[in-house]
Amino acid sequence: MLGSFLKAFLQLGDAAFTRVLLKSLAASFILYILLYIGIGWGFSHLALFGIGWADSLTALLGGLAVMLLTLMLAPGVMLLSLSFLLDDIAEAVEFRHYPGQPAPRRQALGEVAWSAVRFSAVMVLANLAALPFYLALMVVGAGPLAFLLLNGYLLSREYFELVAARRVTPELSDSLRRSHLGRLWLGGCLLALMSMVPGLNLLSPLVATAAMLHEFEALRRRAGIAD
Repeated sequence: MLGSFLKAFLQLGDAAFTRVLLKSLAASFILYILLYIGIGWGFSHLALFGIGWADSLTALLGGLAVMLLTLMLAPGVMLLSLSFLLDDIAEAVEFRHYPGQPAPRRQALGEVAWSAVRFSAVMVLANLAALPFYLALMVVGAGPLAFLLLNGYLLSREYFELVAARRVTPELSDSLRRSHLGRLWLGGCLLALMSMVPGLNLLSPLVATAAMLHEFEALRRRAGIAD
């Protein structure tokens, strides 16, 4: 798994990756800002006290909460940008590392976009539902670990399925993922950790796609699965 991430990071400077990288950064940045503004707007409408010191305290806590919630929900929302860049990223990786492969199955944009929207909704709702547990576990310092485990599973599942859908059936993809659940879950945890680092989180959709494509190719070849 670490080798797949290393290959993904090393290709960031590749000429074929530059155009995709800039698009990914722009899309991720715009979605991140919109998410931050949206969450901030929601918190601003919770200030109902009308007392000076209480409003100031609410504003302080609200600002911190906006930052934390934005970082927490960003991975799911940023996946929306991937629906428009998936093929570009995958083709750049395959051109460099897996030349000579048959053309992949071309998915309709609506199919990919729907998958991204569905997963984003699941990830956002799952994290909102888990928020009380995150806060409770903060008492013993286990809140970040719970976040990594939950989002690691969700991210590994969705990114693997997105890249695998270009080459194999959903049934084969699911079987392959389940057979290597621990390995892929670890990769998802690394992605979740990336999403918590400002700046680095903007690269996460691109790195995630490239790394999971490397994992898919390694695992399906080990299993003897052809296109």
